[in-house]
Order: sequence, then C-alpha cells, then structure tokens
Amino acid sequence: MNTFFKKFKMMFVDTAIRNRVLFVIAMLAVFRFLATIPVPGVDANSLAQAFSSNQFLSLFNVVSGGGLSTFSIVMLGVSPFITASIIMQLVGMMVPSMKELMQESGEIGRRQFNQYTRLLAVPISVLQGFAFIKYLQSQGAIGALPVATLISNIVIITAGSMLLLWIGELITEFGVGNGTSMIILAGILSQLPPKISQFFFTFSIDQLPIVLLFLAVGLLVIAGTVYIYEAERPIKITYARQVRGIRAFGGDDTYLPLRLTQAGVIPIIFASSFLLFPQFFISIFQNSSHVWLIGVSSFFATFLQSTWWYSAVYFFLVVFFTYFYTAVTFDPLQISENLQKNGAFIPGTRPGEQTNNYIGAVVTRITLVGSLFLGVIAVLPLIVKSTTGITAFAIGGTSLLITVSVIIDLIRRVEAQVEMTEI
Repeated sequence: MNTFFKKFKMMFVDTAIRNRVLFVIAMLAVFRFLATIPVPGVDANSLAQAFSSNQFLSLFNVVSGGGLSTFSIVMLGVSPFITASIIMQLVGMMVPSMKELMQESGEIGRRQFNQYTRLLAVPISVLQGFAFIKYLQSQGAIGALPVATLISNIVIITAGSMLLLWIGELITEFGVGNGTSMIILAGILSQLPPKISQFFFTFSIDQLPIVLLFLAVGLLVIAGTVYIYEAERPIKITYARQVRGIRAFGGDDTYLPLRLTQAGVIPIIFASSFLLFPQFFISIFQNSSHVWLIGVSSFFATFLQSTWWYSAVYFFLVVFFTYFYTAVTFDPLQISENLQKNGAFIPGTRPGEQTNNYIGAVVTRITLVGSLFLGVIAVLPLIVKSTTGITAFAIGGTSLLITVSVIIDLIRRVEAQVEMTEI
C-alpha cells in the first residue's frame, strides 16, 4: 500500500509525469467540449426519445465515446478508426505483404500500416456519417435535409471524427495510455452523472434489495475482471551455460509471462462495433420498397430482438475477436526464434518448431479461459435484462469491461513511467 501511494505521489511530484497527466486531462476536456457542439438541423427532444427506446443507438454511443447522444460534430467518435482497424487486421491476415508490414518491418512498418488505417478511416467516416443521418431521419430525430446541407453535415462529421482521431494520437504520444481507449473511457464516464442523478430521483425503498444485489454482482464482476486481466501463465526459460576460458556465463532461469487476455479491451470494442451495423441496415431495409428486402430485414430483426440469440452472437464474437486479435499480435514463431538466438530454451522442449508449437498451445489454452470470461461478462447484463425485465443494465457489461480494462492499462503505464523516473 505504501508503494502504491508513493507511486501516486510521484505522478504529481515528477514534472515529466505530471505534464503527461495534465496533457491527457486537457485533451479529454477538449474532446468533451467538442461533444457538446451539435450538428445543425437536429431536434434534441426527438433525438432523446430515439435514444431512450433504442439499444442500438445506446450501444453505439458507448463505442463512439458519447458524442452521438447529442449529435455532435464528433458523433462518430473513434468508431471509423476502429472499423478501419478491423478491416486492416483482416487484410493483414490474408495478404502476406501486409502481414509482413504489421509484424516484421519494425517501427517503420507499423507506422506505415497505421497510416493506411487512418486513410481508410476517412471514407468509412463518410459512409457512417451518411448512414446515421439517414437512420435518424427514419427514426424521426432529423427532418428532411437539402442536398447541400446533407453534404455539409457529412463533411463536418467526417472532419470531427478525424480531429478526434488526431487528439487520440496526441494522447498516445505525449500523454499516458492509449488515446483511443482513453477517449472511449471519457465518453463512458461522462454518462455516469446524469444516470446517477436519474437513479436517485426515481429510486424507491422497494428497489433496495435489487439495487444491493446488483451492487454486489457488480463488485464481483469488477474483481473478476481485474483478476483475469492481471493473470499470467509463466513459462520457465533457461539460458544455456557457456564457458569462455575460466569464466562461465548463462545457466540462469527466468520466466516468459503470458497474459490470459493478450488482446486486452480490443475484442469487446470490435464485437460491439461489429454488432451495430446489421441492426442499422435492418432498420434501413425495413422501409425499403422491395418486398424481399423487407422480408429479409424482418427475419433478422426478429432474430436479433431475441435476447438469447443476440447474447449468443455477442458471446461468440467476443470469443472470436479475442482469438483473432491474439493471433494477429502474438507470434509464437518469433518468440521461439528470439529465444534460440539468445541461447535460451524451455526445459524439456527442443528449440525451434517444438518450442513454437508448445508456446502456441499454451497461448491457445489460456486465451480460451480469458475469452470465455470476457464473453460471459459481456452478455451477463443482457441475460439479467431477459430474466428480470430491468433494462437499466442492458449495456452495462460492455461499459464495465471497457472501463476496467482501460483503467488497468492506464495504471500499468503510469507505474512504468514512475519506475523509469526512479531509475
């Protein structure tokens, strides 16, 4: 505990760390200011009614960082960049040159890959901005817009999204933590004060047992999430003993720590984003003049309206994206080659292909545990809603997982900065 308070004090004593923290706070304040500037031509009351009755909009509002609820100039948040990242990761898995750019070309390759992702985010932002304007028009939140006004609004929305992406990259480079995750976290936390005040205004003593139960479950979920995110599977590593003259080198033992959740919060964000677009297109096609489009959209709408089917798909996507992102970012072959180059080996395992297979098998097993836990926590609020009829916690799982994981990552990065300063 004393060590924790010592590191916390260092955040404000050390000038470099303090400046980084203050820079993050300033950038997040700019983001929240931008989130209050609405795009022209929106009926605020109709927009509020659309959000109160539509889980799709509420879920996207979480992923976008909270700007959609006010139809602000940053209403898309970092969602276009997240979508572009998903597409580029898929391309990287299928195209060898892109895979080499991601994993084998070093820092220059990663920067070039990120540049491609940013460029792809621009047309995606245009399409998402146009799609959401049309969607909100179908929901009655926006009236008919002239072509010139529609184009100008799309330009404003796209520019706002790119501006927010730039702010996120500034946070990553000059602040503490991942800028994209910090923006999403700030959007989630900004929604807490109105929800808390609404809860106190509508609270009755009859609800006390249910509230206490949810509070207890919430604390257990937070504790479990922290435990899973901190859990590691160590693999023993031994360095070969070398004799040079009369002196001996090596022969030491160490451990290779493998986290249960190598992908962090990314699978939750990916799965949430992936679920948004089918619901959006269903809502659009239901107003189509083609009978077969109406029939198909009605079928999928009925399918997704089933909480159990929706939960099953969400659970599967979280598990899938956990494995997918781990496979993209974690390369057992590269680790095996690095161990062999440094004269290290896993006791009882031959260097080379056998070491590669062993590390891959361990990662597969521990990723299964982490992905199943994340999937259960993600769908737990939906199951609670289906069994109890309480809708206030329908999207709480996604918000909770993102919040806890981002805060854990932020604490790690701050501790790393403090330790570097102490050295």
